[in-house]
Amino acid sequence: MSSTEIEYSEIISNCFEVFSKKNSDYGTSWKILRLPSITDQIFIKAQRIRTIQENGFSRVEEGQISEFIGIINYCVMALMLLSEGCIDDNLSKLQAAYNSQISEVRELLFNKNHDYGEAWREMRVSSMTDIILMKLLRIKQIEDNNGKTLISEGIKAGYQDIINYSVFCLIKLKYVQIQQTQQ
Repeated sequence: MSSTEIEYSEIISNCFEVFSKKNSDYGTSWKILRLPSITDQIFIKAQRIRTIQENGFSRVEEGQISEFIGIINYCVMALMLLSEGCIDDNLSKLQAAYNSQISEVRELLFNKNHDYGEAWREMRVSSMTDIILMKLLRIKQIEDNNGKTLISEGIKAGYQDIINYSVFCLIKLKYVQIQQTQQ
């Protein structure tokens, strides 16, 4: 197993743990949201990350890492709503739906990662944050066009890419944290 595969699995496991705990607290209340509302929620989180990056600090305790985890989980929720339509409240069925979406996204990541030669490792977290925001604006435009595109990938591909960029950011932020603790 490559380091990317190990890191990816660790991050997704952590994301699911947060998702599962929030499900225990709130149930599947998120399924009342329409896709544009989920897109806006992801946008808020990405914009907050950008603000933290630009200011160098946050006034609210949660930082970039928890926001990227939230972005991943909201994207998975959106993908579940796109594919499943009706979401079951049963935790084991919810976990199966979560894992099904992540499996597809993971495959996409490793196919693209192969083709791009892990170029993301040389990117800045701030650049990937900007790309996430750009993809969200694209998704919002597609939503405003009732899901219709002429040549572009659709909403699903946008959410999948956002998950993968968020995982890359978490990998890089984890590496930075390890470096800081060693100094």
